[in-house]
Amino acid sequence: MTATDPELTALAQGWCALSLLHGRIEAHIERALQANHDLSVREYSLLDVLSRQHNGPGGHLQMRQVADAVVLSQSATTRLVTRLEDRGLLSRYLCPTDRRGIYTDVTETGLELLAKARPTNDTALREALDEAAENPELAPLVKVVESPPVPA
Repeated sequence: MTATDPELTALAQGWCALSLLHGRIEAHIERALQANHDLSVREYSLLDVLSRQHNGPGGHLQMRQVADAVVLSQSATTRLVTRLEDRGLLSRYLCPTDRRGIYTDVTETGLELLAKARPTNDTALREALDEAAENPELAPLVKVVESPPVPA
């Protein structure tokens, strides 16, 4: 396969289109969340992921799992958690069964902000997808995003 191989070129074009779609959606949501709730997309994502934790088996995430869920390095995730903790949106505590583990939970204030921000996020996502659907290069990707998930 050479760099000018049509199959490789199509693959690269598909990747560029996917990257473009992601960037446009993220930028649109970022502007809406910042303007209305003083939250970044990453902060919203972290609050959302952590709000889904529960007591019981597998209910809490380790920082590595949180980092994977918000697509950040562990060090960037730790800095993000610290910023949100400083704002009173998150709290950390030691795992009761493994003193080496640290859990992070969303505070009541964080849950309230998340509840207010969720409709903004959802509306901005819908707007960004609708706008992208008008671009012939991005329209097929939008359809994929909008289609129901395939059962595993």
